[in-house]
Amino acid sequence: MDGSRTSLDIEEYSDTEVQKNQVLTLEEWQDKWVNGKTAFHLEQGHQLLKKHLDTFLKGESGLRVFFPLCGKAVEMKWFANRGHSVIGVEISELGIREFFTEQNLSYTEEPITEIPGAKVFKSSSGNISLYCCSIFDFPRTNIGKFDMIWDRGALVAVNPGDRKRYADTMLSLLGKKFQYLLCVLSYDPTKHPGPPFYVPHAEIERLFGKICNIHCLEKVDAFEERHKSWGIDYLFEKLYLLTEK
Repeated sequence: MDGSRTSLDIEEYSDTEVQKNQVLTLEEWQDKWVNGKTAFHLEQGHQLLKKHLDTFLKGESGLRVFFPLCGKAVEMKWFANRGHSVIGVEISELGIREFFTEQNLSYTEEPITEIPGAKVFKSSSGNISLYCCSIFDFPRTNIGKFDMIWDRGALVAVNPGDRKRYADTMLSLLGKKFQYLLCVLSYDPTKHPGPPFYVPHAEIERLFGKICNIHCLEKVDAFEERHKSWGIDYLFEKLYLLTEK
């Protein structure tokens, strides 16, 4: 391996267009859940979020926290246990049901009147609501504004051609004095087609820079043995904090 590849100061890959035509359908994402191809799920939760969580929350309670493309993220329970209201969106009904089952939470389900065929699953405690629908249909629920977004495995999973639409959707959901926590991955995109897709800093600036201050909080080596099968030899994860300009 090139010695520079081991450094956290590695230059970002310059060709940001190489993955631009990659597309996964919603059905293909649903199939990943059915077939158990969910290595992206973190059973112990995201360690960078755990490290910074209390700093982000500043002792506040009653915040509205949004989880786009939430899967069965255990971090939703972290926020709920601290007195916050959690709302997530996930296309896989199986993933949503697994979340409630694995977290030992009773729940109810009901149709979403604004989105034909879609459902919302609500914890009996009332502080976790997970919407089973497309992220692009979600605003039709008129859900209101959020204080915080935790975007891990979401922007990096959206088809590159849909990123602008996705970012605009996220920005439309943010209230005043928001905190948008965003995780992205750096690797050589000529060696792995994604998902997760490569999202360089310049792309974050393009998508969010007009509205948000963008601050990279931390960059860590995220390379694991399983990533060798992707054909890559390095993988870094970056945690950003986006705030209102």
